[in-house]
Amino acid sequence: MRIAVVALCLVSAAAAAQLTGNEQIPIIRQDQEVNFDGSYRSAYETGNGIAAEERGVLKNAGNPDAEAEEVQGSFQYTAPDGSPISLQYVANEGGFQPQGAHLPVAPTPPPIPPAIQRALEWIAAHPEPQEGVKRF
Repeated sequence: MRIAVVALCLVSAAAAAQLTGNEQIPIIRQDQEVNFDGSYRSAYETGNGIAAEERGVLKNAGNPDAEAEEVQGSFQYTAPDGSPISLQYVANEGGFQPQGAHLPVAPTPPPIPPAIQRALEWIAAHPEPQEGVKRF
């Protein structure tokens, strides 16, 4: 499946090159490794500066309640405006977590006003009784 994704990326890059002209972009490097334990590694680099790497492992294999795949990877290319784009990511049970200088960053939230903070602390210290449980 992962090899198919990499192949699809390569085909997409080749198709995009054909749309901008009939220039053919060479593949400079391509590595793939798939292991019996479910781990894998793949990487490629093209003549126009596109590069991608990805590796994945199956964590807690054989434990259905804790089994999860973790993938780490990166890719880089030059945007149409000439700026370099570089992205690193991790995908696991916590979701897809990208990092890159070109990605927007959420603003820091303002501090919680003191009166609201005191109310939150009071609520945490005095939970509502659960239904069917008597309080004395």
